[in-house]
Amino acid sequence: MENIAPALLAWFDQNKRLLPFRTDPSPYHVWVSEIMLQQTRVSAALPYYERFVRELPTIQALAACGEERLHKLWEGLGYYSRVRNLQKAARIVCEQYGGELPADYAALRALPGIGDYTAGAIASISFGQAVPAVDGNVLRVFARLYNDPACVSDPAVRRSFTARVMAHQPADRPGSYNEALMELGALVCLPGGEPLCGQCPLAALCGANRAGTQLALPGKTQPKPRRVEPVAVALVQSPEGWLLQRRPDTGLLAGLWQPVLWENKTFAAPEQMQQALAALGVQTAALWGLPGRAAGAQPLPAAKHVFSHVEWHMGGWCFSAPAQPLPEGFVWASRARLEAEYTLPGAFKAYKKWMLNG
Repeated sequence: MENIAPALLAWFDQNKRLLPFRTDPSPYHVWVSEIMLQQTRVSAALPYYERFVRELPTIQALAACGEERLHKLWEGLGYYSRVRNLQKAARIVCEQYGGELPADYAALRALPGIGDYTAGAIASISFGQAVPAVDGNVLRVFARLYNDPACVSDPAVRRSFTARVMAHQPADRPGSYNEALMELGALVCLPGGEPLCGQCPLAALCGANRAGTQLALPGKTQPKPRRVEPVAVALVQSPEGWLLQRRPDTGLLAGLWQPVLWENKTFAAPEQMQQALAALGVQTAALWGLPGRAAGAQPLPAAKHVFSHVEWHMGGWCFSAPAQPLPEGFVWASRARLEAEYTLPGAFKAYKKWMLNG
């Protein structure tokens, strides 16, 4: 195949989106943006990115940020291990590299939360190094370009695709080339639908375009079905605020706050949930209705949240409670502190609305 770089870069120069981490591609900005864009669309991540770098403008500020504030800045993006690894890496950079990301692919790759792709993006975009940055967009572009049905989740296939990517990378613009491939996959060579081949600068070279196999590529293995779990949720309000419980330091949603809940469990009656709360050391008062509903033991609205490997089907009841000391790992959070300080993961979005408006 002839060199794709000239046509690709000409298209990119004319069509690239103006994004804040492109107009100021410092290593820190590229790093934060790439971590945020894992599992998150650009349009959704942009306001978080702008707020994050405004409040934490340097690696030193990120390293020194308190845990609760760090989680609050990330609230709504999900996959909170990303931001915890971001801070772990920032602290290592401050200790070992004087607060500046190292201009070395291997050293970047060794930092927590930085994999092959992110190390390649930082090294090529910010430091001009001739290294690959192969993400899902790039794999899709090359699977179609070469009309190759091999499964891109196979490590050997990814290595062969990466070699193809590098065979076309120009030595004078490695970062722009990597960005152009990502941009082509995001804007033209689309996933999950008809690609915009009429707008593609590589259409004349594309094997899948000639063969009509675009929608069948890239080759993937079928994902395993997610496990479905019932989750019983208790919303408990006292004069001091809403009851929150901190999750364990490891596992799903590690270290974050949540309403009191029981995974893989249901309660046949609200009285059973009251007994379960009492067993935790939390005493509740009479049952009460949700806003706009008749008084009494009204159930919470059903809610669902999908994680990568498990699907939560949630339901439960709302209780009032007297002011009381709480066991370790529990707090009362006023509405103001719930909005400004405590981080509730997106899994509880439906119930957070009740807590803020009820």
